Amino acid sequence: MSESSTGSATAVVEGPADPPMIRVEDLRRSYGTGEAAVHALRGVSFDIPRGELVALKGRSGSGKTTLLNLVGGLDTADGGRIVIDGTDLSTLGESGLLELRRDRIGFIFQSFGLLPILSAAENVGVPLRLRRADPGEREERVALLLGLVGLADHAAQRPGELSGGQQQRVA
Repeated sequence: MSESSTGSATAVVEGPADPPMIRVEDLRRSYGTGEAAVHALRGVSFDIPRGELVALKGRSGSGKTTLLNLVGGLDTADGGRIVIDGTDLSTLGESGLLELRRDRIGFIFQSFGLLPILSAAENVGVPLRLRRADPGEREERVALLLGLVGLADHAAQRPGELSGGQQQRVA
């Protein structure tokens, strides 16, 4: 936005608004067919601006997990549109969705998905390995991340040796 002053009048000129980081339009998802069909989502639409922190809340069975699976590219909608940072998910094939999930989206599942045979540091480093990060860079980044969540002293421990809260922070 810019302001321009001429005499006593002030004009405010609006620039183009930043596009939302996430845009969901008329999203629909059902499971099953016919009379037994469960309509998990019906016409859901919203925008999430870049940098916003959003909480999703609702009763059990209200479609929260379905919505997150769709927005995260883990499932396909029956209808509607999902745009993540300017990319329409419906235009991506499986490899494009894989790349999007690998490079742009992070998930922490209720069951943390840690690999039990790997240490905390190795689990944290898995996404960096998948992105083929340089081993030295990967080691530095893992150390930084474990330090940020207060687990630097637990880097060598396996998930089974960590508390639930520690496992969540590793994830």
